[in-house]
Amino acid sequence: MGRLGPTEIILILVVIILLFGAKKLPDMARSLGKSARILKSEAKAMKNDDQQSAPADPPQPAAQDQQAAPRTIQAAPGDVTSSRPVAESTDTTKR
Repeated sequence: MGRLGPTEIILILVVIILLFGAKKLPDMARSLGKSARILKSEAKAMKNDDQQSAPADPPQPAAQDQQAAPRTIQAAPGDVTSSRPVAESTDTTKR
């Protein structure tokens, strides 16, 4: 119990083809692959950001009169047409 045999897999594939149609399946697979690539690149970018933001020295308090450059969010890696600035909280109090 809990293992799928070849008969069950074939039955599941037939049901999927009947539900979605053979014409839409390649498009769905293509969009799924594109989403997986975007997710992978974003995870890699976050990992790189974490490595870069973790300094070897203890963090120094930032001067309040210095303004940091606004961060931007991109819809997809390399897509600068839909990027927009992110409003970050300036509250420095600890809870």
